[in-house]
Amino acid sequence: MTPDERRERHLLVVDDDDRLRKLIKEFLSRAGFRVTAASSAAAADKLFDALDFDLMVLDVMMPGEDGMAFTKRLRAKGGEAGRTPILMLTARDQTADRIEGLSSGVDDYLGKPFEPQELLLRIEAILRRSAARPVGPKALSLGRCTFDADRGELTCDGEAVRITEAEVTLLRRLARSLHEPVDRLELARDTADATGRAVDVQVTRLRRKIEPDPKNPRYLQTVRGVGYRLAPD
Repeated sequence: MTPDERRERHLLVVDDDDRLRKLIKEFLSRAGFRVTAASSAAAADKLFDALDFDLMVLDVMMPGEDGMAFTKRLRAKGGEAGRTPILMLTARDQTADRIEGLSSGVDDYLGKPFEPQELLLRIEAILRRSAARPVGPKALSLGRCTFDADRGELTCDGEAVRITEAEVTLLRRLARSLHEPVDRLELARDTADATGRAVDVQVTRLRRKIEPDPKNPRYLQTVRGVGYRLAPD
């Protein structure tokens, strides 16, 4: 990202560790971002009531409401706050924990300790994905649902459905190859888990939102031994 692009982005850092929170804020500020910090989910709630953010860096282990619970509540709440991309930080860097984080609605996952430069690169990758415009059909009919690839919006029966930036990225990639299988590991390149398990989690969650019968998918199909394909009406 260019310095001008960074200056246009407002980030929220939420971590109860005063030292780490200050270091992250200073580093990202020096990189050119506008940065606001909070020490808890409750403090972040008050900031979301007054400000809009382009991305939130969120710690998992916090007193009171932890990062997982805060993410789930924020996603369920909807609105601008509910659509904010989230990069989760945690000392629990096990695969099961990463999958739990992705399932709760985060967009990427970074284990502690981490290199500041990796944090910066991951933030920029999420921001690029959130601003990306796909090549392919703008609106796809998926039964009672419609996915607007340009806006990154999913509606079902005329009502907006909450989807994460990671899910938008997945649908946009599949939309560029309609009715054609896309390799699972290729889809995994934009996730926090290169094994493809994060993609499987995203597909499962999307099927619950799109498919009349998620156990027998009509639109988001599995191609055995390869990956997935999107088959709109």
